Amino acid sequence: MRIGHGYDVHRLTEGRSLVLGGVTIDNPKGLLGHSDADVLLHAITDSLLGAAALGDIGTHFPPSDDKYKDASSIELLKSAYKLVRDKGYKVMNIDSTIVCEAPKLLPHIPMMRDNVAKALGTAADMINVKATTEEGLGFTGRGEAIAAHAIALIEAAE
Repeated sequence: MRIGHGYDVHRLTEGRSLVLGGVTIDNPKGLLGHSDADVLLHAITDSLLGAAALGDIGTHFPPSDDKYKDASSIELLKSAYKLVRDKGYKVMNIDSTIVCEAPKLLPHIPMMRDNVAKALGTAADMINVKATTEEGLGFTGRGEAIAAHAIALIEAAE
């Protein structure tokens, strides 16, 4: 078994859709980034790549490459997981946390879990997504950004 940690943060800005866990959420601001800027999926992708010692999301999908402009982070996650599988591993479980003051994410979490599970070819009960605030502290607390942390546990595939 191997474990990997991922972290991502993106600034909130007007004129962008807010996409978290592959779910487009009604919100006046979205996340700024080269792809769809889905911090949850970016953190999960990094956790999987890290667990397999395959570097990070920027190594495999650099923001300097125009083919990833506005890319779906679900597709990036699928591509990264193929690298993990090709190295001989499969996901055991994912635990993740989204850090933001608004919007309220609880109604969207079941769909986020389903999206991640589908992308990884596993059951939704192997994927955990939590949301928390920072009580008004820091850049996430001030509503300037949204961050996410993820931990992936992988094992040798049979």
